[in-house]
Amino acid sequence: MASAVVPPVGARIRQARQERGTSLRALAREIGVSASLVSQIETGKSQPSVSTLYAITTALGISVESLFDAREAVRDTAVPHALAAFAGEPGRRIGPLVGSAGRETLELDSGVVWERLGRVPGAEADFLLVTYRPGGSSSGSGGLMRHAGTEYGYLTSGELVLTLGFEEYTLRAGDSVCFESTTPHRYRNDGEVPAVGVWFVSGDVQ
Repeated sequence: MASAVVPPVGARIRQARQERGTSLRALAREIGVSASLVSQIETGKSQPSVSTLYAITTALGISVESLFDAREAVRDTAVPHALAAFAGEPGRRIGPLVGSAGRETLELDSGVVWERLGRVPGAEADFLLVTYRPGGSSSGSGGLMRHAGTEYGYLTSGELVLTLGFEEYTLRAGDSVCFESTTPHRYRNDGEVPAVGVWFVSGDVQ
């Protein structure tokens, strides 16, 4: 089986920050983390947590989906350009079929792995296979996150605890969730086996 394709997320974050004219320290202040952490993320020496990744993309006005796209500029979401990239190189096409060995994978901090299941050029959506390893959490600090979009999730195996606002829910295999992503939330795996599911976040493009 071929190795997973790992997109250079840090380089795209740095590109978007520079295009926005934001200094590294200013971005760090805006999202409430240290400048050294942002620097390590941009250089690929450290991986962001889910909550930090969403905070960065929200602050920079870009989508999470755009971080996966190797052949497109970070801010370029024009449909004609996306369609050209989609059709131009068969080896880089994302869809209509994505084999298990060809999925792009993001190893995030706090024991979370995202695998992109596909995309439609110009669509404002994240379509992901999400794995929370034992002890994994969407926030390393334990804080709740919020971001643009509507979130749909279906857990295929394991158990996942969702904190949504002031409520807490335990998701088991076969359970599904849906909510506005602007509602403060956090996922964590308190179990001893990975929690795996399919997640779809629509309307994520800022």
